[in-house]
Amino acid sequence: MTVKRDGATTRTAAAPTGPAIVVDGLTKRFGERTAFADVSFDVAYGEVFGFLGPNGAGKTTTVRTLGTLLAPTSGNATVAGLPLTEANGVEIRRRIAVMPESPGLYLRLSVAENLEFFAGLYELDDRRGRIERALRAVNLLDRAGDPCRALSKGLRQRVGLARALLSDPQILFLDEPTSGLDPLAARDVHGLIDGLRRQGVTIFLTTHRLAEAEALCDRVGIMNTTLRTIGRPDELREQLFAKTLQITTRTPLDDPDAVFAGLPGVEGWHARTADPGGPGGAGGAGGAGYVLTLSDAELAAPAAARAVVGAGADLLALSPSHHSLEDVYLQLIDEDVEARTR
Repeated sequence: MTVKRDGATTRTAAAPTGPAIVVDGLTKRFGERTAFADVSFDVAYGEVFGFLGPNGAGKTTTVRTLGTLLAPTSGNATVAGLPLTEANGVEIRRRIAVMPESPGLYLRLSVAENLEFFAGLYELDDRRGRIERALRAVNLLDRAGDPCRALSKGLRQRVGLARALLSDPQILFLDEPTSGLDPLAARDVHGLIDGLRRQGVTIFLTTHRLAEAEALCDRVGIMNTTLRTIGRPDELREQLFAKTLQITTRTPLDDPDAVFAGLPGVEGWHARTADPGGPGGAGGAGGAGYVLTLSDAELAAPAAARAVVGAGADLLALSPSHHSLEDVYLQLIDEDVEARTR
């Protein structure tokens, strides 16, 4: 298989088959403290998998365990097609790369000198070519000669990502890659991650930025020492929240039950207070709000609009509910693991 990175072509092995990562009942303890327990999931090749959770939930420890830096207490895992054992540690590390929250660069060295040093540690061939391709991938080829101390934090994160790409990894673990970055620098990192996804790199992403995970990840797992749930963001929203339709009219309906009962796709309704400052809210001229619980949004929305207008009411707003990944997260995570008494 060939992969193009900004015009440079790299030859890689044939596309691997099967899951990139399989985790089965994995547990890690440090003495009396449990970092994570009985965790099971899998990640497909070419997938961007988000790993979410509060501080102390076990996310980074999971990454360090799958990256062969820590031995699990119990359970099993397969990483890049190899069982996670001490004997396979070197070969697993040849197939993966880990970019920690702090890239750990030598600030007195230039960008290229840093990459040359790490390429030597990895015992890579064609170091010059690999460094050039990695810098092209993160749009830093023109800054190769700059000392790392002269770079912004966002650019240092890019250098850290270039270092992780030197070995053409099958799986790339990114641990909080946008932590502390301003929105513009974070957007640049998002673009790089999306580009790697298009090239077929499997990305295991831990982050506290829920909007980031929702935008980038094919699936997410939510951790709090145990795996609370896993799935696509839209699947998780549907599992945890009922579909609703919010309707605001200028004045209350005379008989809302007669208007809403029996509409196609509508299972029930209740009145609500209109949002302050919104259409028909405290900032408007009076107003009344209704929430419809739905079985079929496509049927319900037009039917409800026709019914309200047919009842002689002024329809100010009609909008389906939208729950974000943050809503899912807050529904599942209700404990500050890091602050609790151990």
